[in-house]
Amino acid sequence: MSRTILINLIRFILLVLVQVFLLKNVTLYSLATPYVYILFILLLPFEIPNVLLFILSFILGLSIDAFYDTPGLHAAACTLLAFVRISFINITVQKDGFDNEPEPTLSVMGFRWYFTYVLVLTLIHHFFLFNLEVFSLREIQYTLGRFVLSSVFTVFLILISGLLFFRKKER
Repeated sequence: MSRTILINLIRFILLVLVQVFLLKNVTLYSLATPYVYILFILLLPFEIPNVLLFILSFILGLSIDAFYDTPGLHAAACTLLAFVRISFINITVQKDGFDNEPEPTLSVMGFRWYFTYVLVLTLIHHFFLFNLEVFSLREIQYTLGRFVLSSVFTVFLILISGLLFFRKKER
């Protein structure tokens, strides 16, 4: 169990540092900004208690908020992401028979499930984040453009990182 805690602690620190020091200033045409830090929430083990998942998600969001000067936006979006993650896993994992798997990674779950998982959760996180940030319907086209392009950019980077660290499943 301590190995899992250590891996997730390192993952938390690395993803926050990559997001803050590398990806904060990476944008495509001022529309697409990748938020790869959500990968921490996505890769937490299946058996993590829900309360701990919400606490870790909130702390991750607050950490990003501290560097982005966004008071609570990322914390709220990450907390919503944790809630949606629980629902998504309850719906898909029991139905597909992945109950004995430790964590939702590309190597464990397969490409189709992992891609759907990452896509759905990223879309919900980004939609909530960008709408909460603007909090107005006046700039709906710009907000929707940012939402779609940032989601595509984020999913692309998450899939690339999943493929880089892909290990064949041991049976």
